[in-house]
Amino acid sequence: MTEGKCSGLNESYQKNERILSLYTRLQRGEVLHKAEEAHRFRVNEKSIQRDIESLRNFLEEEHNNQTVIYDKRLGGYRLDTQVGKLSNGEILAVCKILLESRSLPKKDMDRLLKKLVQCCVPDTNKKMVDKLIANEKLHYIEPHHGKSILNGLWEIGQAVKEQRVMEIEYERMKAPKLVTRRVQPVGIMFSEYYFYLTAFLENKDNFENPDDLFPTIYRIDRIRSFKVLDEHFHVPYAGRF
Repeated sequence: MTEGKCSGLNESYQKNERILSLYTRLQRGEVLHKAEEAHRFRVNEKSIQRDIESLRNFLEEEHNNQTVIYDKRLGGYRLDTQVGKLSNGEILAVCKILLESRSLPKKDMDRLLKKLVQCCVPDTNKKMVDKLIANEKLHYIEPHHGKSILNGLWEIGQAVKEQRVMEIEYERMKAPKLVTRRVQPVGIMFSEYYFYLTAFLENKDNFENPDDLFPTIYRIDRIRSFKVLDEHFHVPYAGRF
């Protein structure tokens, strides 16, 4: 073996030893400082930075929900266990689906995407994800109604779960445009840009098809107001839809 090859193998061995040492101490909860590690291993700080990047890449490929982050408060690097974090592909898919759905006003969509990225993406990938969805965010087309429905969506969902009667004020497409209905909510659906409430109408005296056994569909953005009443109803699970 030539002297050059021997030297290269020795450097590689030393690098692997450094990375294993760094990882072992990170797992013990230690905070690593580049200057101290460079002095410990008698290398420059750039070598330690490359070791940390190699360790980050390894952890990302292993999908073990761990990564090495720089903690400004502690002034060093520590191991972060990211329970519930999404992979790069998963978060990108979710963001793209949300943007293509065009289901929310731009303000709500931007806030939701920001929270998703902050909560579910490893710190090392946040800038990359932001760049990958930046164009779609810029050209996002919000629904025509422009109404924020997120808070109401949760309340309606609770009414469905608890099987509580609702009284809704609904804006129809045809006259009379504004009607009041007592309904038994059984589900929330999403289709082609809009969220819908499926509910059984209690009083069908003035209904176009009083013999209809199926629930009625109400577009949630057209529900002007609603009240969740203390009255309960019962619809067998198999008969909801």
